[in-house]
Order: sequence, then structure tokens, then C-alpha cells
Amino acid sequence: MKYDEAIDWLFGTQLFGIKLGLENMERLLSETGVFAELADRKIIHIAGTNGKGSVCAMADSIFQEAKVNTGLFTSPHLISFGERIRVNGAMIPKSETAKILTEIRELVCEWDPHPTFFEITLALAMRHFINENVETIVLETGMGGRLDATNALKANVSVITSISPDHTQWLGETIREIAAEKAGIIKRDTPVIVADVVPEARDVIGRRALTLGVPYIEYHPLPAEWPIGLPGIHQRENAALAVEAVCRVFDDGRKHLRITKENIQDGLKNVKWPARFQIVDEKIVIDGAHNSDAITALVETWQEKFGNEKANVIFGTVESKDVSGVLRILRPIVGSLIFSPVRSQRGLSREALHAAATKAGLGDRVVESEIELIDAISDLKSQPGLGLIAGSLFLAGEALSILDASSDFQISEQ
Repeated sequence: MKYDEAIDWLFGTQLFGIKLGLENMERLLSETGVFAELADRKIIHIAGTNGKGSVCAMADSIFQEAKVNTGLFTSPHLISFGERIRVNGAMIPKSETAKILTEIRELVCEWDPHPTFFEITLALAMRHFINENVETIVLETGMGGRLDATNALKANVSVITSISPDHTQWLGETIREIAAEKAGIIKRDTPVIVADVVPEARDVIGRRALTLGVPYIEYHPLPAEWPIGLPGIHQRENAALAVEAVCRVFDDGRKHLRITKENIQDGLKNVKWPARFQIVDEKIVIDGAHNSDAITALVETWQEKFGNEKANVIFGTVESKDVSGVLRILRPIVGSLIFSPVRSQRGLSREALHAAATKAGLGDRVVESEIELIDAISDLKSQPGLGLIAGSLFLAGEALSILDASSDFQISEQ
């Protein structure tokens, strides 16, 4: 297959939906030869509700500063599919994507059940990482942990970031249920590094670690004077988790330091992770925050950066979110509000978004408009004051593609 053909086939597998479970993934990794070739490669496996992508990006940035040949697997992409799979910061080449996907399609064409989009993407990533002879892999879970496809791999270090309600239809309604799913990535002989989670989550994760006899490690706060390339006080905790993981993965008793203090400081200072309070054109902030805890962090960061200045907001999200609750948290920084439905089958309509805004006490700040996102962004740039685009990583990605004048924007449902 050529690249466009291969990507069309892969994105077509999103019709199979999301299937939690490891059997298909284990079979796929076995039959593509990944399991047989993973020896001596170190894996950091990261789960959590918010912050796991930032931790991945920071760990990867530190490894790059230390010249450690590293693969990074994250999701979703913002603009183009290749963002999900990187080696030393470089996206997987289109030619390699086409070649490996052709091999996978031939392998799985008769499978029942057919592998999902996420499972095939993970298999593609792992084959690329092995082909590139990476030494270390930084692996972000897709959703949950216990039954997430990434859990078919054995990590050297596990990391669990913040825990809060999200994807409740899949992971459970309570913090304890969600924490149990995230804690499912903990395996024997693999230490787990844990954020400052709420007591219910700490109890669940701690019991899992105790049962398996593995160390439960609380991160060490970083020196206040160390600069972090991502804004917001919450990113300091994510940075500390990344540093702890990076140091643990190379804690093998060697006398010389593989990762130096300078590598760590430079990696944290130079890290780039788009759509996390990203300031574009000194006028517009783009943040993929989409649940209550993420929106709370966004509001705190906005007020830390801009004080009492209000934002002209473009907002869009998908169904299954507590939209009125999210908008209620966002309300203190909202000057005006335009809705832009996410380009997804799960995207909420303007009518549904308006109803949620009214319930959140923001009905009087809604600017009635049926304009497309590209025109809404143009309006933001022409208005006085600052703009904010938030509510979904899918919306953030489309906005970035417009602002970057990118012709490579690839819509994804997952």
C-alpha cells in the first residue's frame, strides 16, 4: 500500500470501536515478532487521568538531551498521525508507516475479532521502534490501564499520574474503580511511581503494589528554581514524576551516570508538548483540557499568567463529558463564548453546548454564531484581548492546523 492507502485502511478500523482486553494485542505483538525482539529495551509505562502525555514528553525530552535512543508512543495526535510514534523526536516516516501497515493488514485480514485502530497503531509503533533499535520506550496508555492494549507489554517502571473521573462509561463511576483500572499497569518486579493522588486512589494503588510486592514510590519535588518548559504549577508535579521515572529506569548499579543533572534540567527546560497552555501568536492560548481537573489547572494557569483578564473563548467537546460542570469551572475567566463542535461523531452540537452553558450560568456570555472554526479563530485574532481555545484535544488539533496553515490535518475518532 501507498501511505494514503495505508492510512485510509487504518482509520477505517476505527469502525471496530474500542475493545478493552489484551488477547488480540498479545497475539499481534507475538505474530509481528515484537515480543521476541524486545530483550534489553527499557520501557516506562505511564497511566493516569491527566498529565500522562506531559510526563511522557518530559521523559522523552530528558532522554534526548542524554542522547539515549528513544521511542515515544502517545495518543491522540493533534494534526497528523505520525505525531503518535516518534524516535528521538522525529515522527515515523510515511514510507515506514505504509510498509509496516501493509504487513500488518496482510497478517490480520482474516482475524476475528479484527484488531482495533489503537491495537494496530501500537503494533506499528513497536515494530518501528525495534527497526530503529531504540534503547528506551516511553509508552502512554490509551485509556484506563488494566485492559489497555499497552498493558500487553512488560515495563521496567510504571508511572501513575493524577486520578479523577473521566471515561466513566468504561472505567467506573467512582475514584476507587478508576484507580483500580489505572493500577492495573503495575506488574511484579516493576516499581510504580505515583502522583499526589487523592486518598481513595492512594489506597487502591498502594494495595495493588503491596499485593505484588513492588515499591510504591512517591516523587521528589524538584528545586523551585528549575525552569519547566510547560506552563502551570501542575506541570511541576508531572516533571517530578518524569525525572523519577527516568532515573529509576537506569538505576542498574553502574558507577557512571547515564543521565546527568544537566540532562534533566535541559530536558525539562526545552520540552515541547503542544496544546498544553500553548500560547500562539501572543494572542491565543490553546489547551486540550476537557475534564474538571484539567479545566481547573487551565483556569489556575490562566490566572497565574494573566491575572484577572478575561478570555474570548472558543469551546467544543464530545459527548459523555460533564459539560456544564466543566463550563462552571471555566466561568471565572470567560468574557465571551463561541461554540465550535468537534469534528467527530461524538462531538456535541451547538445546541447541546448552549444548553450546558446556560446551566453553568454562562448563557449571557454566549456569542450566537454559526461560523466555522477557521472564521471563529480569525475573529479571535481581530478582537481586543486574549483568546482561548479549549474543551477537547481534537478541537485543539484542528485549531493548531488552522493557525499553522497545515494541509496535513487528519481527523481521528480516537
